[in-house]
Amino acid sequence: MDHASFTEICLHQLKMSGVREGERLVVLTQGSDRLSYADAFMAAGQRLGARMYHMRLPAPMPTAGWNVGVTGLAALPDAVEALKNCDMLIDCIFLLFSPEQFAIQAAGTRILTAVEPPALLARMLPYPELREKVEIAAGLLDKAKMMRITSPSGTDVTYKLNTYNTIAEYACNDTPGRWDHWPSGFVFTGGDDDGVDGQIVVATGDILLPQNIMVREPITYTIEKGWVTDIRGGLEAEIVKAYMASFNDKRGFGMSHVGWGMNPQARWHNFVPGEFPGGMGMEPRSFYGNVMFSTGPNSELGGPNDTACHLDIPMRNCSLLLDGEPVVINGDVVVKEIQMSR
Repeated sequence: MDHASFTEICLHQLKMSGVREGERLVVLTQGSDRLSYADAFMAAGQRLGARMYHMRLPAPMPTAGWNVGVTGLAALPDAVEALKNCDMLIDCIFLLFSPEQFAIQAAGTRILTAVEPPALLARMLPYPELREKVEIAAGLLDKAKMMRITSPSGTDVTYKLNTYNTIAEYACNDTPGRWDHWPSGFVFTGGDDDGVDGQIVVATGDILLPQNIMVREPITYTIEKGWVTDIRGGLEAEIVKAYMASFNDKRGFGMSHVGWGMNPQARWHNFVPGEFPGGMGMEPRSFYGNVMFSTGPNSELGGPNDTACHLDIPMRNCSLLLDGEPVVINGDVVVKEIQMSR
């Protein structure tokens, strides 16, 4: 995407995020990654009269796999202090789950992560209806005390919801101290630490993140009192088990967040073998009617588990009920107030 076009979509984003004249915005990059993002955001912010800065961290040392919550800011406390003193941080390195992100948010800085390919950012621009519907859905989830997920493939699991707040992601951010991710469009919460029980069957065509692969042979998870106690299946099950074991951290088998996707602009069928465009896989996390469960850290929700071992698994064709009332049935959102045109 050329600079002028990228600047225009960043301008739309900053307007949706309430950027005003005189606000202090920092674009955070690392090494040589996403420098074009910094250029586009800087140009867009200047057009709105914001005070724009670019913080570029040294390139990271090579590592194996994705260590959630480990960032280059950990060794740079002065940089963290500077980010605490801005109004908005555009995160182009992915700070999620890190202590540094939590500290920056606690100081009142709002954070927007943008690491997906520019073409996907352009196709999944935030818009008012998406925010409105996602916020309504978050209200429904926040009131619920019990979630049940079922599927024709054999999923039947319950989450007790008495401990953690609900998080809404709608791809823009005008609220001090809040975090969001562009693109997105979903809601989630966490089950009680000992309150998730049952079986989840990840079916053919469901997606493993961060492996960025579609499942070909079903994976059966057994969950007891908030912990994965057994994983069975074919090749993909072996990949999951090997990945989780590589962290040598039993906390990776804890249940993390759970919720459903609401963005009709996200396309499940784009995510096919060999076609992954880069980024963090936000499109499959967001597609309309998916039910996504996660394993590993719940620190984003205020929980005690900050393991670096994390999987997100968006699933199709599931049904999700809150306190016995259907919200998603066979992969379709059925609550009128939060339905989106597709």
